[in-house]
Amino acid sequence: MKIKSSSLGFIEGWVSIFINTVLFGFATTTLIGAGVYYVPSLLKTKLWSEPLSWVSWFFWNAAILSGPVCFGFGYTEGREYTEYVFIFDVSLELSMLLLIINLIMTMLKRKEETLYVSVWYFVATFLWTFCFYFIGNVMWIPTCGAMKGLVDSVILWFYAHCLPGLLLTPLAVGAAYYVIPRLTGTPLHSHTLSLAGFWTLVILYTHIGGHHIVQSPIPNWLKSMSTISSIGMIIPVIIALMNLWLTARGRGGALLADPGGMFVIAGTIWYILVCIQGPLQSLPMLQRVTHFNNWTIGHSHIAILGFSGFIALGAMWHIVPLITGKRLYSDNLVNLQFGLVTLGLIGFFFDLTAAGLLQGSSWNNGDLVYRVVPALTPYMIVRAGFGVLIITSAFIGLYNLYMSIRVGGGRIEKEEEYL
Repeated sequence: MKIKSSSLGFIEGWVSIFINTVLFGFATTTLIGAGVYYVPSLLKTKLWSEPLSWVSWFFWNAAILSGPVCFGFGYTEGREYTEYVFIFDVSLELSMLLLIINLIMTMLKRKEETLYVSVWYFVATFLWTFCFYFIGNVMWIPTCGAMKGLVDSVILWFYAHCLPGLLLTPLAVGAAYYVIPRLTGTPLHSHTLSLAGFWTLVILYTHIGGHHIVQSPIPNWLKSMSTISSIGMIIPVIIALMNLWLTARGRGGALLADPGGMFVIAGTIWYILVCIQGPLQSLPMLQRVTHFNNWTIGHSHIAILGFSGFIALGAMWHIVPLITGKRLYSDNLVNLQFGLVTLGLIGFFFDLTAAGLLQGSSWNNGDLVYRVVPALTPYMIVRAGFGVLIITSAFIGLYNLYMSIRVGGGRIEKEEEYL
């Protein structure tokens, strides 16, 4: 554990708060909440142990809440995406272990024989996240949570790319596989395609973290494998999206008319954009311009907020009425939230992409960093403006969620009597 007291360390601490809270606190937590509902629903049985689920919830949220406290005062392990101090790494691992036990026992007691693809994605997510979190955070060295030299960088980026690819992606795709067929009233287009997408995701995604360090002296075979696997990720993405879109074929109106469906279908569009840009920027020639600048930040925002974040919000707005037995407090507020976050994210993405291209092309032509920074001022002002829209949408959504739980917009009949 390191203690940073400089002004730079203070800024880094608050950046760490933002990154980890959005990644683990918003997107992942919302998708976990959706999955804990829909897995028992699809298995036609109750969750094996609700008390165990609450214990898992406690350990998970204790780790998330530790971020603002620890990082704000400079207590961090000092590696990107692995900032939680050791005791809260243990807390996250315990939470996932308890969740795995609860899910497996629920599966063993299920009344539904067929394991729908959403169950595959949700349960498997925690089986492998439990493992790669331990490896990525180097938990066998609790004093610093890091290894020495270039090996640490290889391990770090293996882990850092597994977070969006093997944690958020399967959770988001699994949620989309649940919401879209329910809203369209049509069966999944192809169960076989859904499993093909699942296995190709597992096979390809673990290899691609190395494309973040292609410009470093890592082995050439690792550079090649990372780049090839990054391009290959187009396969599971196309499989999943075609399966989802064909399921909704002719029923797009039903999706767009529903608050949750609107977010989910937009999330699938962000997904295709992410997975066009991602493989392209893994190419070493393109990285000379796009790496280490705002281009990458723009890409990460459409991946976390655009793809997984939109689907997380859509799943939440779809499932909350099923849990409470009450309609949403205001569909208009959901529409307003959707409009603000969509406009904010589109502007955010294009602004950061332009800023990144300015930075990359300038550096590639020999300009020094300190000469490029002043030229970024208008881009950062525009970024702040679009960021205000995104933050405003979050507060609107929070208010609507609170009122939907407390007051609601009228009673509805629960469709799953066994819940």
